[in-house]
Amino acid sequence: MVVLGFDGLDVATAYDVWQLRQAVFVVEQACPYPDLDGRDREPGTRHVLLREAGALVGYARVLDDGGVGEWRIGRVVLAPAARGRGLATPLMEAALAACPAGRDVVLDAQAPLAGFYGGFGFVVDGAEFLEDGIPHVPMRLSGRAVSPGTR
Repeated sequence: MVVLGFDGLDVATAYDVWQLRQAVFVVEQACPYPDLDGRDREPGTRHVLLREAGALVGYARVLDDGGVGEWRIGRVVLAPAARGRGLATPLMEAALAACPAGRDVVLDAQAPLAGFYGGFGFVVDGAEFLEDGIPHVPMRLSGRAVSPGTR
């Protein structure tokens, strides 16, 4: 697992990230939306990369929402060939480890995955909503005084 800022992404890695996000979120889930939202380049953003045999198979983005006192995890994705093998757990553990302690961590979970994120201590923190036609729930991990351990 590798965690990098935007300036640490070489051209090939950046291409792999955007290709994976597009393949899953835009094509597979049929949600045309502006994936390149400008937040990838923010100084506090961290890109969590999961590779197998050199290929990018998982990704998560950690945003520094310090203005509102939170870390935000998003764009959590596994390539179709990487699913069902327990790889989402180490990916989320690495994303949480990239969130320094002392602030809440938030995410918007696709509703069927709320239980998965609940396993890391996240709780539903608001009403279900539709994002690009997919039901989501806001979730929050509060009161992190130390970095997370394992589940």
